[in-house]
Amino acid sequence: MRNPKIIAIIVVFVLFLIFLFQNTSVVTLRLYFWEVSMSQIILIPLVLLVGFAIGFAVAKLTGRKKQGQTQTVPQV
Repeated sequence: MRNPKIIAIIVVFVLFLIFLFQNTSVVTLRLYFWEVSMSQIILIPLVLLVGFAIGFAVAKLTGRKKQGQTQTVPQV
């Protein structure tokens, strides 16, 4: 019997691929004075990666700890 976590990851990945291949049309992205035309199949993962990178950077810069970790306080 396989691990349910691996099966769930595979199912989500396959659904993501189906979603990408249904969105292959060319779109124009306008941001202030820039205008870029590209396929949605490229734009969607690109925006996803940029979002993850920004979220990771903000989490590192704010210094938030995961719940459950204890901070040690130096004794004076």
